[in-house]
Amino acid sequence: MDAKEYLMKTSRELDGPIRRYIGDEEPANLIEAARQYPYAGGKRMRPAMVLAAAGAVGGDISKAVPLAVAVEYIHNFTLVHDDFMDGDEKRRGMTTIHVAYDVPTAILAGDALFAKAFQIIAELDVPDRNMREVLRYVTQAVWDLARGQEMDINNERKIVSEEVYIETIRLKTSVLFAAAAAGGALAGGADDRTVKALHEYAMALGLGFQIFDDYLGVAGDPAKTGKSVGNDIRKGKCTVMVTHAIRNIKDPRTLEEFKGILGNADATEEQVARARSIMENAGSIAYGRQLAKEKVDEAVSKLDILAPGEHKDFMIALARYAIDREV
Repeated sequence: MDAKEYLMKTSRELDGPIRRYIGDEEPANLIEAARQYPYAGGKRMRPAMVLAAAGAVGGDISKAVPLAVAVEYIHNFTLVHDDFMDGDEKRRGMTTIHVAYDVPTAILAGDALFAKAFQIIAELDVPDRNMREVLRYVTQAVWDLARGQEMDINNERKIVSEEVYIETIRLKTSVLFAAAAAGGALAGGADDRTVKALHEYAMALGLGFQIFDDYLGVAGDPAKTGKSVGNDIRKGKCTVMVTHAIRNIKDPRTLEEFKGILGNADATEEQVARARSIMENAGSIAYGRQLAKEKVDEAVSKLDILAPGEHKDFMIALARYAIDREV
């Protein structure tokens, strides 16, 4: 099973439904702004997770399509607001919405996507109990996303514990994946035990994905990742590799040197290379990669509850892809 091929196929299949739910209304500029990110395509990993989970539990995948679209809208709602908060000017090669339009329109476009998502969820053809559970998982995820974003802001240029960082990325990255998996399973008619297992699978997968993303930010090939290996070091991003280095650098002078480079926006290429070398010598880069693998192995183990099949194979392949990718 090739996870990327499955994602491309699912993204194409979802393109029509994703475009169908936002009709032509006034004001036109708000509608255009709201459409920009969801219509842009991309991997669409979260909606693919919804459909795969529904299929993996033996359900009718077509019944899960509204939830898949809703989850993608929620994800894009968070991107619109995140871009403004982070001051980013580009997203997926496009000008970000708060720059292309203006800040009020961007805020309203995000709000509109959020509202539309729940209007779409109301169309789910599932028993009342399952609908309540879908809403419980999705609303909890959105609440947790907000907490995670604020924690991330509060953590900027600080050295936090590994536990705090893991909790931050769980809230920022994992919770919507987990809601997608649980919601898809519910739309597919799964029992509570299976829903819980798929929720745990996606939660661990999200952690592994983000930890490996941090690893690529330090050890990846810039020609493939598209970002300098110095970005996270200059920003002072406190990843699990940084927390590991702080704990394991034995020489006090080396530790002070490392802290002096970390978060220095004007650090030279030589200083960045030195910080990376210090992390490597402390075993921190290898630690980050190993921890990502452990999270992915944990995720895959949760899928033992499922019968063999194409959708289970994709969920396993997606987990493996999270730590085998180069971008």
